[in-house]
Amino acid sequence: MQRKSGILTAAALAAVAFGIGPQITASALAQNNCEYGERIDGTTAADAKRKFAAAGFPTVRSLKKGCDNYWHGIAERNGQELGVVLSPEGTVMQETH
Repeated sequence: MQRKSGILTAAALAAVAFGIGPQITASALAQNNCEYGERIDGTTAADAKRKFAAAGFPTVRSLKKGCDNYWHGIAERNGQELGVVLSPEGTVMQETH
């Protein structure tokens, strides 16, 4: 089983190196806890900051993008920190736990 896994990993890395197949590496999957095949959109932290600012959160920190393309951050409102989230559709919401 381990040999088969190694062969599949080598094949996947070769496919990425030659530009065929999904353009996501194994290290990116591990770093973001993404599943193989999940598509990360092209939005950037700067894009997310602009959306948060337009929604009344001009200073958002600790921005992180999930595999679901939602941006999560920490903002301040009325002297209190709160979690905020930006959906892929552009909706800004307070994050609940």
